[in-house]
Amino acid sequence: MTTQVIVLNGGSSSGKSGILRCLQAVLQDPWLAAAVDALIEAMPASLQTSDAGIELAADGSVNVGTSFRELEAAWMEGVAAMARAGARVIVDDVFLGGATSQERWQKALDGLDVLWVGVRCEATVAAGREAARGDRVRGMAAAQAELVHRGVVYDLEVDTTHTESLDCARAVAAQVT
Repeated sequence: MTTQVIVLNGGSSSGKSGILRCLQAVLQDPWLAAAVDALIEAMPASLQTSDAGIELAADGSVNVGTSFRELEAAWMEGVAAMARAGARVIVDDVFLGGATSQERWQKALDGLDVLWVGVRCEATVAAGREAARGDRVRGMAAAQAELVHRGVVYDLEVDTTHTESLDCARAVAAQVT
């Protein structure tokens, strides 16, 4: 089969978005980006700050509610529908639930050829990136660095601690069939 979906999972500020952009540049065919950040931005403002939606706590923890999960499930099905319709898609997500999050994606992507990629970055390096960005709640990167990988099974893992996004993207691209 031909790879239809690449799922990048990693904590905040781990380098997923940079790898995604580099993948779009190095892969031969055009690939669409589907980032969880875009899903969150597409939600009504009221769901971006409520317990029904998504809450970013002062300590960097992230809490999601039932309305977020419902919209996320619809988004996942939409991403899968695009792939089934012939688009190649790169997903940029943060598996806050570890293996449970992967299971939700596996259900939505059932029957598609998926390349599962873990994007790792040492917590201290990710926290430094988070501080430099200035658009994240401090503490998210450190809190998520290992949490998002618990119980998740990958086809490939890359580590952006000391490796540039382009080199990571090339490693991922080499696995795309």
